[in-house]
Amino acid sequence: MSWLARLLDRTPPAEQRMAEALSAWRAGDYGLALDLWAPLAHEGLARAQSNMGAAFLQGRGVELDHAKAVDWLRRAAAQGDAGGQRNLALCHYEGWGVPQDHAEAARLYEKAAQQGDPEAQDMLSWMKLVGGGCPQDYAGARLWAEKAAAHGSGAAMARLGDIHHNALGVERDVAAAVDWWARAARLGHPEAQAMLGAAYLAGKGVERDVVEALHWLRRAEANGAGELAAGFLKEAQAHAKPSQRAEAERRAGEPLS
Repeated sequence: MSWLARLLDRTPPAEQRMAEALSAWRAGDYGLALDLWAPLAHEGLARAQSNMGAAFLQGRGVELDHAKAVDWLRRAAAQGDAGGQRNLALCHYEGWGVPQDHAEAARLYEKAAQQGDPEAQDMLSWMKLVGGGCPQDYAGARLWAEKAAAHGSGAAMARLGDIHHNALGVERDVAAAVDWWARAARLGHPEAQAMLGAAYLAGKGVERDVVEALHWLRRAEANGAGELAAGFLKEAQAHAKPSQRAEAERRAGEPLS
């Protein structure tokens, strides 16, 4: 066996090097991760190219450099890598390293979404809901939100609550809205927590319960949705007895399950 053959025989396969790099990245050892990814990326491995792009996009292990990020992400996206397509879409959406182009962002998000990427599905759902970079499409917004929600996306679940509550392409269904808000609220989504609290306060789609209303509105306030929760919270406090307020505070202080 020649020296080159012996060297190649000792070189770990690409899958092993990718796994080692990912483990290093998750442990915060970005330099090691990049040392492992870079040769693979130069060899043309799409996933490694996508990860190199993400590193330059975030400035982890390297100086933040949007132009270099776009270069690597384009290579990965051209090979059909969903993560590369999604991050390249973000660059086009924000105008990072490329001219801002929401239509191109929507096109790339849809490519990644079709491959089952939950983040792309969630973003595409939102863009179709508001008509950003693509025609407004309530049915499409709901479809992609449902797909993202199936992967556990709290934002998509909250959006589905809004879609059913506001009758956006569907018949108004307050019970379905509450169900989606509740799922998102239990995942810690602040706006969903506020809307769930409001539903309990009004008794819309769920039995009226001032304690649960206060509980979820307090969580929403603590998590950054205080402006949305404020009016409902004031009303709930006005209708609650001291014992109910105390119980709501107790529930709000417990870990979500």
